[in-house]
Parts: sequence; structure tokens; C-alpha cells
Amino acid sequence: MKRFSDRIPHILLAAYVVLFIWGAIAPYDRTVWWVENIPIVLVVVTLVVLYMRGVRFSALAYILMSILPYLHTIGGHYTFERVPFDWFSRAFGFERNMYDRIGHFSVGFYAFGIAEYLIVRKRMSVAMACLFALFAISFVAMSYELIEWVYAAYGGNAQAGADFLGSQGDIWDAQKDMLMDTLGAVASILLYLVLRRQASFAAIGGNVLADESGR
Repeated sequence: MKRFSDRIPHILLAAYVVLFIWGAIAPYDRTVWWVENIPIVLVVVTLVVLYMRGVRFSALAYILMSILPYLHTIGGHYTFERVPFDWFSRAFGFERNMYDRIGHFSVGFYAFGIAEYLIVRKRMSVAMACLFALFAISFVAMSYELIEWVYAAYGGNAQAGADFLGSQGDIWDAQKDMLMDTLGAVASILLYLVLRRQASFAAIGGNVLADESGR
């Protein structure tokens, strides 16, 4: 009989499919919906393919890595600037919609899965695996900002480009987004190290790379 933790990836995937279908119905801008969802669909498909090939992450890693697809799918439906997130801005006194900043922070959660895989498979030392995970997220953050810039500048649809860029008038938006990506990576790596040090990761995270570690 499968443990509940083994079913978590299936539950998370099913929830994403439901959210994707909701987001695809009458989005604010269909062009923005496409450009926001394509990279996330590729991420989800990659995780599914890895799972089918026997590369299994811990339940906690899957939970953390599911946050970005959920947030991004909602952002693609409304556009990030227009997501109903005023309550958060009011609570902390922000003048802009900070939903995109939260989304960027969640990008860093993939560092948890990267570090976990490299350490469990003994591909790198703990220190090198954590550094590699951090640098990988930083590279992805930089690359995505370049994609946003190219699309906004040369995409042909000025309004869709502005919505995709989502700077909301902040000239330092790209730098702040990259900072949030990196801070999310630092937070998730620290979480992994704390759980690993306390020897409680197996109980919290479930079966780590079950099929791979037995080979």
C-alpha cells in the first residue's frame, strides 16, 4: 500500500491541471496568458517526465516546487499586476501589487529539489550541491528577465509586452525580481540544511528518490 506522501505528487499535479483549466477560461489577455503559461507548462512536464523515469523527489520538495506553477497560472489569468492581491499590499503598506514578487520568491524553491537530488545521489558534496542550486536559480532568474525584456521590446504588442514585463513603473523591477528569486533559493537551501541536520527530513519529506537510491 502506498503511503500518503507517495501520492502527494499526483495530488499536486491534479490540482495544477484543475487550476490550469480555470486559468485558461477567459483570461484578461490571451496573448499574455500564452507567454506566462508556456514556460510553466514546460517545467511541469519536465517534472512529470522525470517522475516517470524514476527520478523522485521528496514530498516536501514537490510541495515547494508546486507553488510557482500555481502562482504563475493565477498570474497568467489576471496578469500579475491585476491579481486581486490588494489585501497583502494594505497589510504591509506597499504601493504596488507585490504578487509578482511573491511569485519570484517561489522560483527559488526549486533550489531545494536541486540540492536534494545532488546530495542524495552523491553527485556533489553538500556545500557544492547547495552552491550549484543557488547559482542555477540565479542563472534562471537572469535568463527570464532577458526573455521578458526581449518580448516587451520586440513582441509587437506593446500592451501585452508591458503586462508580461509587469514592472508597474519600477525602473529597478528586473533587479528586484532577480533578488527575490535568489532570496527564495537561499531560504529553501537553508530549510533543506536545517531539516537534514535535524535528521527529521525523512519523516517530513517522505520517500526521497526512492527508485533511484536503490540502484
